[in-house]
Amino acid sequence: MTKALTLLELNDMVSAVFEQSFTHAYWVSAEVSEVRESRGHCYMEFVQKDEFSNSLVAKARATVWKSKWMILRPYFENTTGQPLAAGMMLLVKVKLLFHPLYGYSLNVEDIDPTFTLGDIAKRRKEIIRKLKEEGIDQMNKGLELPRLLQRVAVISSDTAAGYGDFCNQLNANEKGLVFYTRLFPAVMQGDGVEASVIAALDAIMDDALEWDVVVIIRGGGSVSDLSGFDTLALAEHVAQFPLPVVTGIGHERDDTVIDMVAHTRVKTPTAAAELLIHHQEAELTLVESISERITGCVGLRLAEEINRLNMIVGRMPSIYSLFHQRQLNRLVQITNLIHRGINSRLQTDKNKIELLAARFPLQVNALMQAEQHRLKLISLRLKAVDPVNVLRRGYSITQVGGKLLRNVSQLKKGDEIVTILADGKVVSSVTELEQNNKKQEI
Repeated sequence: MTKALTLLELNDMVSAVFEQSFTHAYWVSAEVSEVRESRGHCYMEFVQKDEFSNSLVAKARATVWKSKWMILRPYFENTTGQPLAAGMMLLVKVKLLFHPLYGYSLNVEDIDPTFTLGDIAKRRKEIIRKLKEEGIDQMNKGLELPRLLQRVAVISSDTAAGYGDFCNQLNANEKGLVFYTRLFPAVMQGDGVEASVIAALDAIMDDALEWDVVVIIRGGGSVSDLSGFDTLALAEHVAQFPLPVVTGIGHERDDTVIDMVAHTRVKTPTAAAELLIHHQEAELTLVESISERITGCVGLRLAEEINRLNMIVGRMPSIYSLFHQRQLNRLVQITNLIHRGINSRLQTDKNKIELLAARFPLQVNALMQAEQHRLKLISLRLKAVDPVNVLRRGYSITQVGGKLLRNVSQLKKGDEIVTILADGKVVSSVTELEQNNKKQEI
């Protein structure tokens, strides 16, 4: 029966082969998928992805021991301007190890930061290429700064020293210019930069008409942590923002992608404040110049008008005398016209009155005769309908209960009725009623 190896024996054999076969260190390029520090050591995971499908084709664990990491970390950050982070491409010098318990891993002995710089530059170049393809890389730069640049929306960390420097510089300007600022807080370093700054831009966009300019400043943070400002999404927001964007992220050596697409890039938050102050000072100088020109023009025009007024005043006596004489002549003419008009109207009205006076007695007599004739006719008609005369012609009036009897339905048997004749009245008692050929007896 063949003797079996234990797993430890097998792993020891593999470890021996590694020690014999891989005696040298190798330079390897790989992407960092994970990175963390613990007790001064740095632990990473390297990966390689398929160029077309982006699927993993290789993976390995790597360690930078504390003694090496204390040297490599500051060198890498000072050279690249950024901390080592997931997603970066690295060129590392490694030794291959196989531990019976922990398996295959890489010990990192050196890191070439210039390789990472090239990759960072390549990524930036790719982002700029995409922005140019979209036709938006110059959009924000094409905006004009408003003539009055007072309402400033500031994107920064509320605890950043640079934000305080910006406000102090802005408010302590020598000309006493007034600025209105409002902070839109955002994370300015680390993984949350992109989402946080985009959220602040969206908040400003909700009240875009309330602001003249947007200032993105990042004072007081780590100069090495700038990767959050090199993203396509953030660059697209800044490039297409409808207000001019000024960046003062606080680094001098390299431009981030948002620096490249912003309207104006300055080095520091105080430089951003100076930019706004100088812009307003230029406008103030222009206004003062225009004011001086207006004052000069007004003074000249005022002098001309004073001279003209003096000339008019000098001519006033003769002009007044001529005008006064003309008005007197006109007043005499109007008075004569009024007198003639009144006399003519009085004579016409007098003739009308005389004519009416002559015709009035005749018209009154004729009217009186007509009215007397009409009264006689009315009197004859009244006499014809006089009840006394009607009774004399043989008619009578019958009453029941003091009321005029008009029909049989007003009576009942036993009622007492009064019949009025021309020469007296007759009182009767109803013993029989007859209505519509119907007879009612007592």
